[in-house]
Amino acid sequence: MSTSIKKLTKSFFIKLLVGIIILPFVFWGMGDVFRGGNQNVIASIESEKVSTQEFINYLRQINLNEKQVKDLPKTDLVEQILSQYIGRKVMALEIEKKGIVVNDNALRNIIKNDKLFYKDNKFSRTEYEKFLIKSGITAPQFEANIVEQEKRRQLLSSLAGGIVISESLIKEEFKKENQTKTIQYIALDEYYARQKPSNEEMKELYERNKNIFFIEFKSIQYAAITPNVISGSNDYDENFFKQLDVIENKVLDGQSFEDTAKNNNLKIINIAKINAKKEDQNNNKINNLPKDLFDTIYNISSTKTPEVINLQGKYYLVEVKNIEKKNKPMTDPEVLEALNAQLSFKNKIEKNTSIAKDISLGAYAGEKFKKFAKDNGLEVKNYKVSDLKQNEIFGEGLVKRIFLTKDGEINLITNSTLSKTFLISTKKTEFKKLDKTSNDFEKYEAKARLNLINKIYKSYDNNVNQKYKVQLNQRTIDRVKNSF
Repeated sequence: MSTSIKKLTKSFFIKLLVGIIILPFVFWGMGDVFRGGNQNVIASIESEKVSTQEFINYLRQINLNEKQVKDLPKTDLVEQILSQYIGRKVMALEIEKKGIVVNDNALRNIIKNDKLFYKDNKFSRTEYEKFLIKSGITAPQFEANIVEQEKRRQLLSSLAGGIVISESLIKEEFKKENQTKTIQYIALDEYYARQKPSNEEMKELYERNKNIFFIEFKSIQYAAITPNVISGSNDYDENFFKQLDVIENKVLDGQSFEDTAKNNNLKIINIAKINAKKEDQNNNKINNLPKDLFDTIYNISSTKTPEVINLQGKYYLVEVKNIEKKNKPMTDPEVLEALNAQLSFKNKIEKNTSIAKDISLGAYAGEKFKKFAKDNGLEVKNYKVSDLKQNEIFGEGLVKRIFLTKDGEINLITNSTLSKTFLISTKKTEFKKLDKTSNDFEKYEAKARLNLINKIYKSYDNNVNQKYKVQLNQRTIDRVKNSF
């Protein structure tokens, strides 16, 4: 167990400060994923073990849309929700140890001062009752939630209360966004674009990864379930849906596609070896299959597992019979594009690493900056940057990077996708003055305060993670994600 458990590094308290996800509906698809055994411990807090079933029960209370559910294996959403759940538990322990309480008078004042329940500029019991009815929650439940929220607020306030922000911090915050940088820059994208991968590199990468370049062919079958076939009428009436329930139950109990179709006189349509483009192995289009029906069947990943589906009020028995994978040749345009993109990205990383090293050795200092441009057929351009939203060349993320550079420095800046890369020489920085009487002063005081508070919360967060020995079982988390 210890080898599969890692320290939790996510920030609980900051997440909780911003707001707990409260989405009280149904989480589907998690019926009997995990059962019994210590292997199903998903997290631990001191000696307390958080079971996978406990976490799944929590997930069932959360309203996720269909896209979020489909994206779960590709995102860290499960980790985020788990982090929030553990955060609540840790915060509850802290609240208990610090002896934070909310008495009845305090609770009463919180509710009575909530403008949500006001009418004619004063608290209205009627408005309060109407809110509870509309929300589908009882007064004790609502008030218990208010008490917990107030306890959390008091805890967090105790950490950051009484903070006085110095004028120097406010000015530093102001300077981050209110300056003009006079720079010279060399755009390196053209430089990188000239360096094409060799055929040998392409072949070597293809051979190492040929198994990921394939076309998937699926053999599928389906049968329309109509009233006149299973219930003897032309209407989708009560009798039809009773018969449909019988069919669904039989399928769920393990009845085969063929037996289900035979027992209900369903006409089976077979389509052999079709790819995602609705083409057979000879590149012939299959046109007798409606797109929505095809897409639904083709997205089924398991084989020999019949399903009853509903598409816009029409019902079908469907099944993927077989899945075959055929390797794409290196000459395939999509393969060539992927190989070229991967090698180009690798080349950019290597070049950026080399340039960054050369910068540290002074290779671009002084006139060497212009010489590098000249030797490589590139252009040195002069520019003034004065606004974070000055996006026409760099984009906001890179402008922030430029604002952090010092006069006389040479820097390499690039975005996360390496699609924009620049060599920057900062010549001069001019800072705007901050008027203490302006609205800007209050604005940047708030920013400075928030930054400081976040630092405090982050430090405290690390402390309580260690204090309560918070750990996650990543292997179990992955199992949860893979169950969708």
